[in-house]
Amino acid sequence: MAKKAKGNRVQVILECTEQKESGVPGMSRYITTKNKKNNPERLERKKYNPFLHKVTVHREIK
Repeated sequence: MAKKAKGNRVQVILECTEQKESGVPGMSRYITTKNKKNNPERLERKKYNPFLHKVTVHREIK
């Protein structure tokens, strides 16, 4: 039986940055995975925010 490799992929939560500042109720969050070996820094993606009805920057939270 082969050894099981350690998982470099981890689940992360992306949260909208613009919505926090605007004070609009609700919170836009997405769950995705990243390779912590290749990308040790926090992930940042442009995703759709249904509360603001536009594409905004979402950053990884702990």
